[in-house]
This record gives sequence, structure tokens and C-alpha cells, in this order.
Amino acid sequence: MNVSKLKNIVIAVLVLVNLFFLIIIVLNNYTDAKIARQAIENVCTILNNSNISINTDCIEPAPDISTMRTMREEEMETMIAEVFLNETSVTEQGVIRTYENPGRGTAEFSSAGDFEIYLKDGAITNEDGSVNTVVSLLRDMRIDTTIPSVSFDQGSEIISVESKYRATIIYNCTITFIFSGNNLNSVKGRYVSGIEPTANGVNISYVGTALLGLLAAVKRGEVDCTDITKVEAGFMYSAIGSFGESVISPVWLIITDTGRYIVDSATGDIRPI
Repeated sequence: MNVSKLKNIVIAVLVLVNLFFLIIIVLNNYTDAKIARQAIENVCTILNNSNISINTDCIEPAPDISTMRTMREEEMETMIAEVFLNETSVTEQGVIRTYENPGRGTAEFSSAGDFEIYLKDGAITNEDGSVNTVVSLLRDMRIDTTIPSVSFDQGSEIISVESKYRATIIYNCTITFIFSGNNLNSVKGRYVSGIEPTANGVNISYVGTALLGLLAAVKRGEVDCTDITKVEAGFMYSAIGSFGESVISPVWLIITDTGRYIVDSATGDIRPI
């Protein structure tokens, strides 16, 4: 047997071996997925038998998320302030940093990621429509968010969004734009920056655990609901220091007929939002 034929045989054997292992991996993944689906169906059956209506279709697949640390970034604050105010002067008082342009308005940033921007009439208008104006501003701010929602209150148009990190919502990081007439009057809210993994961070918990936790809360009389319409994973923001340090932690959001509930992946605690 010549060397060329021997090489071809060896290559063919290696291909077959790799194919065999690939088939094993695919079968294992299929089995794991089937077991996971069955487990969720079993949890839904338990809830339905307990007079809480739920369908597996309302449960969104969980992203692979865990606790992340965030840090205050002066460069990002400056960039966001200049989106609205153009050139500014800056003053600091403790952990509060204030940007000002006498002709356009002021922007104030705190260590916990909260900010407030107040604009003078004519600084930013909604000539292209309020929603389009907000989408354009968010793009310039380099903040990923949910689709804007619109409401009205006492003659003002209010457009709200929730911040995201890598397409995953941070439920208590909301940004609100308030228009009066053709003018954008103010922008208030919270965003996160300087995000990186934290040591010993908690991973998103199993969705069945969150749902059974809600069922237990219902049986204890702490939660009152009869219908679950949506279940999805996301983050919650928590400040952990006075100089801008914070974490975003994985949680489950469960939307029911009576409200929205957060289930903490680390503690299992359930609270309305």
C-alpha cells in the first residue's frame, strides 16, 4: 500500500470518528432540550392545576446571563451631555457632576448612574416626530434600549424606554423624554456603563424555579394572580458604592393579570415592579 492511499484511509477514519462524535453531541443536545421542555411543561401543568393559567409559549428562552459589575465613566457622561447641550462647562460638587450651556440647558449626573437633563425651548425640537427624535438621540447617546413607548399627561408627551445590555433588558434602568409642544423639555433616567463580569457572579436561575416560587407566594397570600402572560429573563440594577459602582443581576420578570413581578435569581425573592 503506497503512502498516498494510507493517508486517504487515515483521513477517512478521522472523518468518520469526528462524525460519530458530532452525532453523539447532537443527540445529547436534543435529549437535553427535550428534557428541559418536558420539565417546563410539567411546571406549567402544576400551575394550571393550581388555578394559575399559563402556556409554555409565553416563556421566552433565557439568555446566558450572570451578575455584571458597572463603573462610572466620565467620558460617557460628557458625551451624553454634549449630545443635548453641545459645548459645556463642568462643575463638580461631591459625586454630582453638572454640565451647562447657557443657551441650551443643563445636565446633572450622579454616581449611581442617574441623570437629569433640562433643556431650553428651541434647543431640541420634534420636527421629525417625537419618537424619531428620541430614537436619533438614543443612537447618539450610544445606549441600547427597548422600543419607545408613548403616553400623555397634562399636555406633555412622554416617551419612555428601558436600557439594555447586549439585547437584555435592565428593568429598573428607564429613560424618559418629556416633550411640551414642539420642544423637548427634559430627559431623566438611568443607564449603566463600564460593564464587566464580576467574580462569583450569579447565573440566571432555572425558569421553573422562578415559576414555582411565584406559585408558593400565591399560596402564602403574598401575590394575587390567576393568569401569567409572559415570562422573560433580564437584569436589575443595584448601587453598591458611593462613587458609581453598581451591579446588574439576573432576574426573571413574570407578567400576570395583576402586575409585573421580579424573581431574584440569587435569593428567590419576589417583588412587584
